[in-house]
Amino acid sequence: MQSASRQLRGQERVITANQQTSWAFADAFVAEDDALRWARDRARESGLPSVSPGTGAALRLLAATADAKAVAEIGTGTGVSGIYLLHGMRPDGVLTTVDLEPERQQFAREAFRAAGFAGNRARFIPGRALDVLPRLADGGYDLVFCDGDRTESLDYLAESLRLLRPGGLVCFEGVFADGRTVDSAAQPAEVLRVRELLRAVRESHELLPTLLPVGDGLLCAVRRA
Repeated sequence: MQSASRQLRGQERVITANQQTSWAFADAFVAEDDALRWARDRARESGLPSVSPGTGAALRLLAATADAKAVAEIGTGTGVSGIYLLHGMRPDGVLTTVDLEPERQQFAREAFRAAGFAGNRARFIPGRALDVLPRLADGGYDLVFCDGDRTESLDYLAESLRLLRPGGLVCFEGVFADGRTVDSAAQPAEVLRVRELLRAVRESHELLPTLLPVGDGLLCAVRRA
């Protein structure tokens, strides 16, 4: 019996190792260019997280699938996610990106320019997302990408539902919270809010959701027509 138990634990370790290897392979599947590497370096120097290559590639794919002309981004960072979104959008598409820190947005401007995007492809708005989003047009966006304060996630969701056209997409980055979302130990308020967000998206009659295991978890949902 003990031998069988040890064998089972060994099989579980192999399965886990295989999964981790597969996820790492999938996340690194898309090569990044000099502009993306430059933006990542600026993020690293600033102590900021940035989306993984797998998450970025998923965002690019979703933007292309939606034939996105107007995208709103909460959390500019140094421009990593913005480059991926712009690559997926229509050639005449405009990315509206919001961040509390104007200096981060300056890095993103440089990164977008290095990636070959004209200056009119992005609209940079400094400020708190929940102050800026109410000023954006109802139903005017094909995709909303949320990578801001986790404690405000449910508010971002409410604003996204207003901003999105029918058939538009909302995406939330970092919903695994480094594994804490499914950890049974006591968690901080930001993780509890992520759990509430997951429940709200899953139970909403307005949304068709999925959870993608890329990066630190990408929660996506289509607004039903």
